[in-house]
Amino acid sequence: MERLVFLFSLMALAVLHCMNTTPDFQEPVVILQIGIAVLVVVWFFYFLITRRNPPKDTLFYVFAEFSFTCVIDLVSAMEHDGFISGFMEFYQKTGEPYLGTAYAIMMCYWDGIVHFIMYLMMIQRLWNSKSYRTLGLFWAGSLFANMSVFVTGIVVGKFGSDIRPAFWLNMPFLMLPIWGAIKLFNQPKNGPTLGGYRAHYDQSFNLIWRPTDLLLVLLLLGAMAFTLFRGLVALDSPLEACTIYLRQYEPYLKDPVGYPKVMMLHFLFYMLPMLGAFIYGLVVPGCTWMPDWTVFVAGGVAQCQWAHIGASLHPRTVAPFRIPDEAFLAVLAANLLYAVIPSLIAMRCTSNTNFFLTVTKLPGMEGMPWVPDADTLVEKKHN
Repeated sequence: MERLVFLFSLMALAVLHCMNTTPDFQEPVVILQIGIAVLVVVWFFYFLITRRNPPKDTLFYVFAEFSFTCVIDLVSAMEHDGFISGFMEFYQKTGEPYLGTAYAIMMCYWDGIVHFIMYLMMIQRLWNSKSYRTLGLFWAGSLFANMSVFVTGIVVGKFGSDIRPAFWLNMPFLMLPIWGAIKLFNQPKNGPTLGGYRAHYDQSFNLIWRPTDLLLVLLLLGAMAFTLFRGLVALDSPLEACTIYLRQYEPYLKDPVGYPKVMMLHFLFYMLPMLGAFIYGLVVPGCTWMPDWTVFVAGGVAQCQWAHIGASLHPRTVAPFRIPDEAFLAVLAANLLYAVIPSLIAMRCTSNTNFFLTVTKLPGMEGMPWVPDADTLVEKKHN
């Protein structure tokens, strides 16, 4: 089925070429109407071909539908960067002109490549009755962060006074990831949810005896400080440190397109509390929500940082807002580390879930001693 979805998604090229060569299809309202019609036709096509053998999960239709639009996003990014031509000139003028900004171009590359691959992988696993829950949560976090920053940035940035009808085509891509995330969070987890001896043993170690978790907590503390600091910069804090950072390190945070400021505020008000919650989850055992939420947040941060780093380096960002040459390595390293930290947390939480399980006594264990506390074992070893 994933091969069929891939091949049918390429039909988007024919739709774009037809609209680009037909002047009657290039009016703003007509673009919105054709966009809605295409979404309906694509959904109906997949509904018809799966009618005799319907998918076990309705998210299949979302993945298949969005795969079609991934091709459109990839074409948009490549045409804005001059790699191809003849498909999206009309859309740049009368559809969504903000797609020509550096941030939107990088966002479209992510959607057209990373999301497209994830859709095909999830369709393949879904169709073969395999679990795709973890990958799905990463996708939901990535797409929701993508669209929440993008849509808000359009409204509050310099394009807010020139919103065209095609803007409303973004709404399904903002709302459906929320619905998808709710479905995925409510699905049964892949691994065990209750732990026995091994989980109790792992949870008996204090943080000081878990060097990997200790390192991750330190990284999270650094990420929280960086999040707070950049949030203050985005809010025009008069602190001297904020002024110096804005002028000498990341002037892109004040780009009038609005996306970087919106992203920093998203991080400040939503991600900062989550980072604090992750520290709690690494210190206190039995936080069963950690594996799911770390994957969801990792997807969002990976997408946002990709677009942010790429846009701050892209030639379509005017020179005064790009990263200064003398601070290039420092800013790039800080942003890459910031992008990687949530993924490291997610990998730790999903690779070994014992610390995050609810420990319960199994039948027949009454009267049997628990495994000794890890600190006691360490003391005996040294003695």
